[in-house]
Amino acid sequence: MTYQPEPEFAHGTPARTGILLINLGTPDAPTAKAVRPYLKEFLGDPRVVEIPRPVWWLILNGIILNTRPKKSAAKYASIWLPEGSPLRVHTERQTVLLQGFLGERSRAQFVVDYAMRYGNPGIPRVLRKLKEQNCQRILIVPMYPQYAASSTATAYDIVFGELQQMRNAPALRTIKDFHDNAGYIKSLANSINEYWMKHGRPEKLLMSFHGLPHYTLDKGDPYHCECHKTARLLGQELKLGTEQYALSFQSRFGKAKWLQPYTTATLKEMGREKIKRLDVVCPGFVADCLETLEEIAQEGKEDFQHAGGGEYHYIPCLNERNDWMHALTDLVMENLHGWLAVPDAAELEQSRLRALKAGAEK
Repeated sequence: MTYQPEPEFAHGTPARTGILLINLGTPDAPTAKAVRPYLKEFLGDPRVVEIPRPVWWLILNGIILNTRPKKSAAKYASIWLPEGSPLRVHTERQTVLLQGFLGERSRAQFVVDYAMRYGNPGIPRVLRKLKEQNCQRILIVPMYPQYAASSTATAYDIVFGELQQMRNAPALRTIKDFHDNAGYIKSLANSINEYWMKHGRPEKLLMSFHGLPHYTLDKGDPYHCECHKTARLLGQELKLGTEQYALSFQSRFGKAKWLQPYTTATLKEMGREKIKRLDVVCPGFVADCLETLEEIAQEGKEDFQHAGGGEYHYIPCLNERNDWMHALTDLVMENLHGWLAVPDAAELEQSRLRALKAGAEK
């Protein structure tokens, strides 16, 4: 085993605590050329597609990567911001805000950064950056409220794999999920209530979560249950009766059975029922992205209204809301318990002098 070279270290340099936010990922540009390697990395992950590798390799490289990049690029282009991918833009902003909020809460030396599981910036590169800044402790924060093996766990895979290549590995903690976190639920409810105060209330609220193959539930993945708990808690926080909201799962891929009910089928059914106004929110995402801005806000509206539905409103993700950023800060602080003891200036000076003396005596 050949380990990565360690960054240069100066005695007396204070240890820092790193916080690494991890999101799914995005192509670098809304073009077929940029989308293809992103899809290859994403769909090539055995955590994402759990079918025999030889069979899937042929399907992925022989069909999907020759047909889907162009179509996906057009979708990305429809939601791309002047600053870049919405997911990356919002994640960058959340990172900056979290750094500031943590600085207001503690004297500890924090370094907050973000990485993408697929695409750029990659997890290995950002972990090395944190080590170069003398982060001796790192908290991993997957930005997925509900745990799934295909999202949270695959981020862990890369993190742990990178640590295996380090001679001096940092202490590590992870946040598994926050699907029932009080601050997260309250922020969602506040966002929806504020939207309703400005735009009026709908006849029904649909909570759409990212879908997964049904076999993941059969094999023990807690994702399905955590989505239902989030929906129930959010409905209670909004003081809605069970007939006033519904839950569904979006982004189905392929012909296999996925978690149900499907969002597309639900939207069409609600349209046929002539619902006068439907609002849709995506509690499984904390930052707007392709799945919310294009699939739900654009395609979902078309499905609903083409089937006979009335008004259609998409309520944005939490993004950089102040209450959500405070809730995220609370969540991080709770998981840093025991790591926040910081030596005072006198202790740091004594440590520096001891290091200098030790160096002089050699």
